Amino acid sequence: MSKRKIVIAAILLSALFIGAGVVGFGDDDTVTVGAIYIGPIGDYGWSFVAHRDLTYLVEKHDWLEYLYAEAVPFPEAEGVIRDYGPGGRLAWDELPHVAITTVHVRDNLQAGSVGGAVAHSTGIKSYFGVFGFCPVTGQPLTTLMEEAQGEGFAIGLINSGAITEPGTALFVAQVEDRFDHAAIVLQIFEQRPDVILGGGEQWFLPEGVMGRHGPGRRADGRNLIEELIALGYTVVFNAEELAAIPENTTKLLGLFAAHHIFNADGEEELAVRNLPLYVEGSPTVAQKTAAALQILSRNETGFFLVVEEEGTDNFANRNNAEGTIEAAKRADDAIRVALDFTRTDQNTLLLVAADSDAGGLNVMTHVPWQPMIAGEPLPARMPGRRAIVEGGPVDGVGGTGKIPFVTPCGQPFAIIWAGLQDFGGGTITRAYGLHASLVAGTIDNTDIYRIMRFVLGL
Repeated sequence: MSKRKIVIAAILLSALFIGAGVVGFGDDDTVTVGAIYIGPIGDYGWSFVAHRDLTYLVEKHDWLEYLYAEAVPFPEAEGVIRDYGPGGRLAWDELPHVAITTVHVRDNLQAGSVGGAVAHSTGIKSYFGVFGFCPVTGQPLTTLMEEAQGEGFAIGLINSGAITEPGTALFVAQVEDRFDHAAIVLQIFEQRPDVILGGGEQWFLPEGVMGRHGPGRRADGRNLIEELIALGYTVVFNAEELAAIPENTTKLLGLFAAHHIFNADGEEELAVRNLPLYVEGSPTVAQKTAAALQILSRNETGFFLVVEEEGTDNFANRNNAEGTIEAAKRADDAIRVALDFTRTDQNTLLLVAADSDAGGLNVMTHVPWQPMIAGEPLPARMPGRRAIVEGGPVDGVGGTGKIPFVTPCGQPFAIIWAGLQDFGGGTITRAYGLHASLVAGTIDNTDIYRIMRFVLGL
């Protein structure tokens, strides 16, 4: 019998950002230079030149120490800066195969959540915002996940937002209106994924029926939760219940919020409303990934799991730096879970991709013509020449114009935004495991589909 094939397809980070270097001073008068590169140091571009020059300086001066991380998009880069220091490493850094990935669709230079998910799930470049229909015939597209399920693979969908978000839903659903959540949930129900873990309980329940997280909003009168229970699904509503599922669980539905499992507004608005970043008592995307792997990995044919940390997109689209940082850390924790699994099963591909750059976020390490000082308020916007405001909002701890974030080695920094929407430009795809070497150089967003299809043998 042939070996089973597995794809843990895309812990989808909907934001791509550029890292920045920081400098720290040790107690022994050694100067430590830390660099975080958006590209690999062997790219023969900016990263290569900077790495070469810094390496030369270290060789010339014994008092200079050089630490670096390479090929790190911003959410992960910021995690390195804030929580690990410039020499730290994340699970993301351990995925050795890297490619710059184009993000355009037929009529737009950036795909957005919908266009990116269509490209990843079907290999088709559609029109911007078209939720799963062929750009030529207008007919619903067949997805790779639907084909995989037809060939006997177990399938799973995980999202930290509503399960109806494009990054997960477009692998099994096609609708005229991306905001028709009830219709999307019905198609998810009809596809019967083995594991469904996310937000969106209200779209599984009929109007007038109270759920664990609020009232239902389905107008067709159907209670899809009860119907799934009747079909043999174990149903859970919080982290504690997820941790206690029976060992023999084969079908799992987890609904952890009425809609999203986070509160994606600006820092200041969340403070006024006294709301946390994530719904209290809900499982992290890493916890959901671990639970899904236990169930899906029992399938002898293999499995196809799609995981999305939607917070990296939605918090960035609200220019919430603290939320984006937290979402990126949660995404990396999930990558760690998936990577640990992949290392134990060499027939598995772990692939991490993005659809676009949400918010145009970057790291700012100084205010022009003056140092950035920890504890002192930041400018609300980047000041330009002759005191003309030229740049986007500048975020620190608590929001715009607040005090800077500080690295473990004591260096202050801020987050600066380009805007509230998604932006174009290449993203980074990384991979580990079976046929991961296919992720190399420059690839198209539709190549994500082709690589996964090849690995699954379809």
